Amino acid sequence: MNAHAQERPRALVAGIGNIFLGDDGFGVETVRALSSHRLPDHLEVVDIGVRGVHLAYQLLDGYDTLVLIDATERGGAPGTLYLIEVDEPGAVEPQNALLDGHRMTPDAVLALLGTLCAGTGAVPPGRMLVVGCEPDNVDEGIGLSAPVAAAVPQAVRMVLDLVLEEDHGAAAQRAAAGPAMN
Repeated sequence: MNAHAQERPRALVAGIGNIFLGDDGFGVETVRALSSHRLPDHLEVVDIGVRGVHLAYQLLDGYDTLVLIDATERGGAPGTLYLIEVDEPGAVEPQNALLDGHRMTPDAVLALLGTLCAGTGAVPPGRMLVVGCEPDNVDEGIGLSAPVAAAVPQAVRMVLDLVLEEDHGAAAQRAAAGPAMN
């Protein structure tokens, strides 16, 4: 491994959701589509589904960036994509988030992560983002609605752009610092 590869920020992209609840499976479907792309070595893409507790523990392994992909109700038209930056890691209070091992929202995962980091001395990712999609239907059933399915390729592009943006930012910092010493 060369020195530049070691300096690259580790990123985790996690698809969240329940594929048995229609559009709630958006995150899972998006990471499936993302996994078919050639991805940089420092980027890990995982299908978390409904295993939010597993995700919180996995984040203790140390990542610089976390991108959660999930269905996100914010009042827009079905299929609308949102990019939400979590401003302050650990700012979500655990008592305000429902901790349910079978269905954890991003807020609940981040709250649990904050608690785990406080207890272990681990450091949460410095940058946390949510790529959300306005659902149309979250009733029981498998498969995304047409507007949400149409948003999956756009979400993949959004995540790839975010990762490339991070790569270019790290490269610019290395160039500003001067040549690497071996």
